[in-house]
Amino acid sequence: METKKEQEKVVIVGVQTRESDSDFNYSLHELAQLTETALGRVVGELTQKRDRIDSRTLLGKGKLEELVHLVEETEADVVIFNQALTPGQTRNIQEVIDIKIIDRIQLILDIFAMRAKSKEGKLQVELAQLQYMLPRLAGQGINLSRLGGGIGTRGPGETKLETDRRHIRDQVSDIKRILKETEKHRKRSRTQRKESGVFQIGLVGYTNAGKSTLLNALTQADTHEENQLFATLDPLTRKLVLPTGTMVTLTDTVGFIQDLPTELIEAFQSTLEETRNVDLILHVVDSSAENMSGHEKTVIKLLKELDMDQIPILTVYNKKDLANQSFSPGLFPNVFMSARDKADVENLLGEIVNRMKGIMIPYQMKIDVSDGDKLVRLKQETLLISEHYLEEDNKYLVEGYIKKDSKWNGENQLI
Repeated sequence: METKKEQEKVVIVGVQTRESDSDFNYSLHELAQLTETALGRVVGELTQKRDRIDSRTLLGKGKLEELVHLVEETEADVVIFNQALTPGQTRNIQEVIDIKIIDRIQLILDIFAMRAKSKEGKLQVELAQLQYMLPRLAGQGINLSRLGGGIGTRGPGETKLETDRRHIRDQVSDIKRILKETEKHRKRSRTQRKESGVFQIGLVGYTNAGKSTLLNALTQADTHEENQLFATLDPLTRKLVLPTGTMVTLTDTVGFIQDLPTELIEAFQSTLEETRNVDLILHVVDSSAENMSGHEKTVIKLLKELDMDQIPILTVYNKKDLANQSFSPGLFPNVFMSARDKADVENLLGEIVNRMKGIMIPYQMKIDVSDGDKLVRLKQETLLISEHYLEEDNKYLVEGYIKKDSKWNGENQLI
């Protein structure tokens, strides 16, 4: 961890055009949080209201001069813009400001580079960074030479970014090829899970909504839990045994965020692919977040973009212990809970079982008493609701629910 002295001093800049005051202020507050996550320290903030952004420098001429003074006054190392900057805008701002200039997208990519742990995660971030930098190489020489490490340069690093376009294009092709191989392997695992008829649940939510805490509470898995943006980056699939004895899988995903760079959505397609084939989505929402409805809208919009809005969703309003007394849910069906409360976790498990009944199809089967093995497997692989011993047949009558594509479908079924 970098010490306070080593932290880069950052001035954040935002231009408000059509957004409401509260949305604009929240977005700027989030930019400050992102900066802290990237180990920077916000020493100044500059905002401007305009009908539309200045195509040359984003800010108007007067405001740009104000920014020059603010940078000198605070002795800042970096200026981070809340909007995406075009290569031309970066160049023009760079002519009057003699320090590193980056935008929200570069900042998010940077955090992802810090957070990626697996080889695949690192490659995906590198791919996104290289694709973002490629069109920006022309005239970026001065800015790149000023980057010199720190915020905005993690991951591929400046030497790679200063190399010629062709080299970067080769790197992009190589990374895509490696990721394709990894994706084949993932696909095989997914196909196996699908064929086994295992019910699959995906966890999605705005970054820092408490998905990892919930995953840990449900599966007793020791995953990374931190009160930070994008604490989890690599997908994680765990087994979860429901109170009925049914075994399901639970996959955690990267946190969503407003204005998530398209480069990242593309780069993380294979990660999100893990969630694309689930049977049920648990949409985890931080019920104590000041912009809760904005978080909900962002996630719903991204699910639509990822063609995942057809999957049944159960909204989990988490952090009940921190929520305002006037809390009221906006999405249904839902569960209001704290992932740290055992009774709430039990209640959620019951609600998951209820949702599964609505998604799966009912079955009834007779099983010989001697076939205890089959009964054990049915308990694990289907949602077994009841079993009765039929004395006259010396058989068990079992009832429950199975997935439509389950291997049990059609096997000696009575209904």
